[in-house]
Amino acid sequence: MLLPGLDGTGELFAPFVAALRSEFVVRVVRYPSTKPLSYESLESVAHAALPSDGPYVVLGESFSGPIAISLAAAASPQLKGLILCCSFARNPRPVFAPLRSLVNFLPVKLAPIALLSHLLLGRFSTTALRSALIRALAQVSTAALRARMRAILSVNASAQLRSVTVPVLYLRASQDRLVPARASAQIVALAPHARVVELEAPHFLLQAAPSEAAEVVRAFVHEVHAAV
Repeated sequence: MLLPGLDGTGELFAPFVAALRSEFVVRVVRYPSTKPLSYESLESVAHAALPSDGPYVVLGESFSGPIAISLAAAASPQLKGLILCCSFARNPRPVFAPLRSLVNFLPVKLAPIALLSHLLLGRFSTTALRSALIRALAQVSTAALRARMRAILSVNASAQLRSVTVPVLYLRASQDRLVPARASAQIVALAPHARVVELEAPHFLLQAAPSEAAEVVRAFVHEVHAAV
């Protein structure tokens, strides 16, 4: 089950899903695109999408990491593994926490694509990836984006992560300009059984390096299912 990044559309998973080559049944969660919902409300959306007919693995990309952690902490017997991609258990940039109220005034829909490309893709940027990003963000309201940004600045799923007992895989991007390496170090400190795999990629790891990511995820999923 794939939980999307800040856009919440799930459409940016397309390169990664294609790289999995239909080997698994993939369920992509899509968050409401216009409502300014909290992490708790979005977790309810994700929880409602959980499979009930067999074992599964949850992957939380970036923004959705805390949601994936909370779902894993609920200890469903069907859940066999947790994957966090370029994500975090708590605010990855705590220096910005005091500015939470200012998010209400950010022109989030007016950010130049060149800036977004620099932060999310860096030297891995392509016309196709930039176009996909533009299409995804166009579907999400300013209110929803601001609510998600505020949620990041105050989130703390540390307690939930400590209680996660299933295998944990963290995919770290070597060229991530949004989520620093210390975020994965915090994950390991809270869940010592977590495994970190670093790939040569930007924050948009699953989009810029889909084949490499699919290979690592494929091996992890086979491993956790073999252990059942």
